[in-house]
Amino acid sequence: QVQLVESGGGSVQAGGSLRLTCGGSGLIGNIDYMAWFRQAPRKEREGVAAIYRGGVKTYYGDPVKGRFTISQDSAKKTLYLQMNNLQPEDTAIYYCAARRYGAIRPLHAADYNYWGQGTQVTVSS
Repeated sequence: QVQLVESGGGSVQAGGSLRLTCGGSGLIGNIDYMAWFRQAPRKEREGVAAIYRGGVKTYYGDPVKGRFTISQDSAKKTLYLQMNNLQPEDTAIYYCAARRYGAIRPLHAADYNYWGQGTQVTVSS
């Protein structure tokens, strides 16, 4: 059974950087997609970035293109999100998600079946 745990969140001023990590048990093999989602208060959960088979393909939501980079350790499936030039609009709880074999929409939360507990990212101006 997959257990996901996020870390690396915190508070930063606009223009700063953070690096999120997602790891846990059950991630070796049988995982095709992993992704980061975020949800701000009273907002819908939105796709931030996704990665297919450790980097064969990557996907980014429009608001973070050019600023965020998703990567993955091929052996352990550990997931990372490098966030640069953070802005107040990036403030949200960030969630790690995973999906075993299957054709899915990479940035759609409903297509994922494993989730972490979330980590708070707060960006101040």
